[in-house]
Amino acid sequence: MMKSKHKGWATAIAVGCALAFATQATADELKPIEIPGDQAYPESMSAASDGTIYISSVGSGGVARVKPGASKAEMWIKPGAFDTRNTFGVLVDEKTNTLWVCSNDISGMGIPGPSSVPGAHLKGFDLATGEGKFSAAFPGNAHVCNDMVIAPDGTTYVTNTAAPQILRLKPGAKDLEIWFENDLLAPKNGAGLDGIALGDDGNLYVNTYGGNEFIRITLKDGVPGAVTKLETSRPIKYPDALRQLTGNTFLMAEGGGTVDRVTVNGDKVDIESLKDGLNGPTSVAKVGNTIWVGEGQLGHLFAAKQSGPPTLPFQAVPISLGN
Repeated sequence: MMKSKHKGWATAIAVGCALAFATQATADELKPIEIPGDQAYPESMSAASDGTIYISSVGSGGVARVKPGASKAEMWIKPGAFDTRNTFGVLVDEKTNTLWVCSNDISGMGIPGPSSVPGAHLKGFDLATGEGKFSAAFPGNAHVCNDMVIAPDGTTYVTNTAAPQILRLKPGAKDLEIWFENDLLAPKNGAGLDGIALGDDGNLYVNTYGGNEFIRITLKDGVPGAVTKLETSRPIKYPDALRQLTGNTFLMAEGGGTVDRVTVNGDKVDIESLKDGLNGPTSVAKVGNTIWVGEGQLGHLFAAKQSGPPTLPFQAVPISLGN
């Protein structure tokens, strides 16, 4: 909290300048952001209101940070810090000054990562200092913490890719609880729930990476209702990150090579590809009128013998949304 009105103005001006820079740079054809490290394999991204971008790493762990206007990410939370392992979903929560991070032990998939902490955890880091301040383990034996969304009441909902579950962390709670479990969300072809977002209709929307599905879960007063698999205007392939754009329109990365604008109309979903030919996109973050898309190249990590080495450097690609 600012101690004076002048500091508040200064912060507002700084944020405005940062976003203005981002918008102007888009018009001048921004270059991709370089993500250093031959094992970076970016899995998720999230942007703060000042334009700072945070990037997780499913290969080496830790969280990288891209300062407003920078063209190269820098390590911010070191791999293994605060008992983290391979990092998946990241989400900026400015109301609580927290960066939420999914940490997973995926050594069973041949990816050891840093530290030797077993299981899956939702971690919270101080958004100003990067210091760890919260950790909650996933219950049960089948768990991969993938991504999260925060409801207006401060409740955090988290997807479990290894089981047909959405977990919940209530404001002030110390433990995660299984909030919703349904066989329609069961993993297919080795992977289940992935991206998660809230629409202006108050409902939760999720996708399934292995099942190539887009699903609505009605939500009222914190209570889950009907589960509906929505009809997409075209087939989707390895849907991943899901972030609200506006209303019931979302941004979504498809590991098959595209980033999309996704609009829900009743039980149907219009999929508009904003860019194709991307190199295994896994994440999206919006800064001003620019979408940054992280090219995760996960096939080169999980099927290294068949796919060979990744293209270096790893990068986040800019796409203009227009004015």
